[in-house]
Amino acid sequence: MAVLMGGPSAEREVSLSSGRECAKALRVAGFEVIEIDAGPDLPAQLAAAKPDCVFNALHGRWGEDGCVQGLLEWLRLPYTHSGVLASALAMDKTRSKAAYRAAGLPVVESVLATKAEVGAAHVLPVPYVVKPNNEGSSVGVYIVTEGSNGPPQLSAAMPETVMVETYAPGRELTCSVMEDHALAVTEIITTGWYDYNAKYAEGGSRHVCPADLPEDVFRACQDYAVRAHKALGCRGLSRTDFRWDDSRGVAGIVLLETNTQPGMTPTSLAPEQAAAEGISFPELCRWMVEDASCDR
Repeated sequence: MAVLMGGPSAEREVSLSSGRECAKALRVAGFEVIEIDAGPDLPAQLAAAKPDCVFNALHGRWGEDGCVQGLLEWLRLPYTHSGVLASALAMDKTRSKAAYRAAGLPVVESVLATKAEVGAAHVLPVPYVVKPNNEGSSVGVYIVTEGSNGPPQLSAAMPETVMVETYAPGRELTCSVMEDHALAVTEIITTGWYDYNAKYAEGGSRHVCPADLPEDVFRACQDYAVRAHKALGCRGLSRTDFRWDDSRGVAGIVLLETNTQPGMTPTSLAPEQAAAEGISFPELCRWMVEDASCDR
């Protein structure tokens, strides 16, 4: 079993953490494991390792956008998580929203704009959010609120084309899916925006799992997560994130995005949700290996 981790994306450190924890859990589950820090020589590393299967613990671009999936398909190595198309589609926020809309799932208005357009004038009515169209973990997110001193001036690290979307108020919810089974819904509680630090820094956020929600809202999130998983063509494990305006009941739920490579430490959201249903971390990792494929 080769566990891919690290890589060159903005989420490298998170991936290294996920990969080490998954490797440890897979050894507990009885697998012989080799850990690979994915770089430009990845094909050679895989050829030397000759694994029977690849556990993909990469996060961000190249690792979860269809690139490494295409390589593994070419090498005919079974791998965990989603295939080429679903990975690319989920990473592209604009195209994944189009898939959600086609499936009748609730999303907010959004447009693509250049950095120059965003910096020159408000592209959408305030409040709105500006983010990269193809990054994860809340990397490079700007929130423009009422009373802001004009449009945001984006950093040089932001891509030339970004996504601008209507700000969705409310509580932060998320639900993972194992193939066609929705796990428990989690509420994420922070003192501010659920940004990169809130996700990964110690004490940055608190998870309530299962979330204390009205039954119909809880079930709606599970239903939407499964439908999003299917609409994108995902395989294995995915996690869909929501905002919920609790003054509007089920109508207040909005889908934000689907993560085809959720964080995989024992205290990450997806493993916590699995644990809430009695599935241990090694058992979850074993299930993901047993679900591995290189056929789509």
